[in-house]
Amino acid sequence: MTDAVFREPVAGDTAPDFSLPRDGGETVSLSDLKGKKVVLFFYPKDDTPGCTKEAIGFTEALAQFEAAGAVVIGASKDTVAKHEKFVAKHDLKVPLISDGEGDLCESYGVWVEKQMYGKTYMGIERATYLIDGDGKIAQVWRKVKVPGHVDAVLEAVQAL
Repeated sequence: MTDAVFREPVAGDTAPDFSLPRDGGETVSLSDLKGKKVVLFFYPKDDTPGCTKEAIGFTEALAQFEAAGAVVIGASKDTVAKHEKFVAKHDLKVPLISDGEGDLCESYGVWVEKQMYGKTYMGIERATYLIDGDGKIAQVWRKVKVPGHVDAVLEAVQAL
């Protein structure tokens, strides 16, 4: 076994596969979505201001994403139970997968060192991956700022 240095996936790479539980009790697997465009957005925590705005934004644009042949999936380390409360509170329509072990966040390189108020801690970097129908990463947005983000992703999906 080699000590390969981890590199987060970039455009052109095969997207790391996953199979994780989601709100509603089902499981979402990337391999089951082959042939569809997938928007996988990572967010730090359910029911926080930025994460709520982002999830509502994707929900409001869901019909446009679906019309463009895309599936939208949100991912965080929150539990399925927390996801279900978040979905119910804000009437969210996008599936939210629970990465409780953090393997998905690690494989996409979004589990990073962060700083707030002078303290350093590990957390999820807000990021979005657009995956094409062949399972390849078409575009990546890192260190996402919520305003305008959903529109930028939708434009990329429509152009793919």
